[in-house]
Amino acid sequence: MTHPTMTCARMLLTLLHERYAVDTVFGIPGVHTVALYRGLEDGGVRHVTPRHEQGAGFMADGYARATGKPGVCLIITGPGLTNIATAMGQALADSIPMLVISSVNRRDTLGRGQGRLHELPSQQQLMAGVARFSHTLLDPAALPEVLARAFAVFHGERPGPVHIEIPIDLFDAPLALAELPPPARLFRPAPDPAGLALAAEWLRGAQRPLVLLGGGCVDAPEAAKALVDRLDAPTVTTINAKGLLGRDHPLDLGANAALAAVRELAREADVILAVGTELGETDYDVVFDDGFALTGRLIRIDLDAQQLVRNQQVSLGLVGDAGRSLALLAEHFPEPLSRAGRERTAATLVALGLAADPAFAPFVPLYAALREALPEAILVGDSAAPVYAGNHLVAQPEPRRYFNASTGYGTLGYGLPAALGAQLGRPELPVVALVGDGGVMFTLSELATAVEERLPVVIVLWHNQGYEEIRRYMDAHGVARCGVDIQAPDFQTVAAGFGCLATRIGSPAELARALAVRPSDGPMLIEVDAHAWQHAIS
Repeated sequence: MTHPTMTCARMLLTLLHERYAVDTVFGIPGVHTVALYRGLEDGGVRHVTPRHEQGAGFMADGYARATGKPGVCLIITGPGLTNIATAMGQALADSIPMLVISSVNRRDTLGRGQGRLHELPSQQQLMAGVARFSHTLLDPAALPEVLARAFAVFHGERPGPVHIEIPIDLFDAPLALAELPPPARLFRPAPDPAGLALAAEWLRGAQRPLVLLGGGCVDAPEAAKALVDRLDAPTVTTINAKGLLGRDHPLDLGANAALAAVRELAREADVILAVGTELGETDYDVVFDDGFALTGRLIRIDLDAQQLVRNQQVSLGLVGDAGRSLALLAEHFPEPLSRAGRERTAATLVALGLAADPAFAPFVPLYAALREALPEAILVGDSAAPVYAGNHLVAQPEPRRYFNASTGYGTLGYGLPAALGAQLGRPELPVVALVGDGGVMFTLSELATAVEERLPVVIVLWHNQGYEEIRRYMDAHGVARCGVDIQAPDFQTVAAGFGCLATRIGSPAELARALAVRPSDGPMLIEVDAHAWQHAIS
């Protein structure tokens, strides 16, 4: 593309849209970023205004998880960045591509402590801790290269947030670019052929193989299914990998690695293949007792070489893209093996008894109602009781249709804005936000954005009058309850004030009726009285 001389700010938006196909950005304009907004209305990029920069980050995160494309934010100097840092931390923990572009004070004032508007000692140093990299643009001519670096992170290595800050005196600086080639086509590495052959040899000789698939595999469902079927191996699909094998696959153990029956299967496994997974505690040890033990040979495949040696003792580590690795490894097994994998999986699921588990049973009818009414829905969760249960109960037809903030960084307030981002990214699918009365208060103001953008998100609010998870934790550890029995607003009145349709229910039958009348041109809040619900199903 050939462009005449234009301002640095205008060139930024032009490059994002024309070179990187960015169609949506999230941000709250401020005096330092007004120049970024000049021409935005006719530039082919949709701007969505959250009510807090943390909401902007969570929306970008949900958009990225639902679509596979980077979420992009335009953020003001200083408080805008400190506000979005929590959302960047969540995205960093889960390897979610997010581009945060911010303003920063004039170049001649940086680091001088003059008390300028929104001034921090070093924004770049602050954001480096929650980003793959943070860069201060000092030369407008370097803008194409810095953006190319950001998208190289998103498409060529383990993704995560990238922060680029532009001094306010550069926004209107002239920038002329000659004709630019299209974006580089980046191919992630494939694992070493000799290492793959050795992995195949070990897997072929295994009597009790086990496969662990993480969020790094979400773009390769067909390759994952092909390999798992050929290995005939029970398979753990983590929370971020839900739907990878499709719904109700006979070898899928779900995200239940912290439960006793799956742990026993893991201890007995003689060869374990782990692909695109951190093997971290929030996927494999949510009871936090370090009880997930692997005693067999561990084969790990990951795009990040350092990840190969974290958390579990590896026997064979291969650096490579998860999808290519799964496909190449499957070629070593032209004929399916038979090692009673389906029988072992079925027996383990019976032993788990998830639907009858007292911790999960109250939520079985909730997810049954959602599946009946909205079988294709993307389910987006906060840290809330239904989500903790859903991590174990829910099966989805495809990846990128179930994600939440109850693991990894574990922030509160994620569910509502992330669901809005998912709906913006996938308008053809229904989206359900699963939130609690405590966590939703962190970002309840984003109801305004949902109404303003006419997003038909269903918000299922589990109202149990406080921070129930922390209450139980305090009780279990002999700590007197403090700060957990909190006052909630009248959510029906609050929703009405935002112009959001709302209803209060107390039973599965009422939930089904509410879902049947959800609007198509705006959000709906379904407040579930947790105590009434428990009574109705008992």
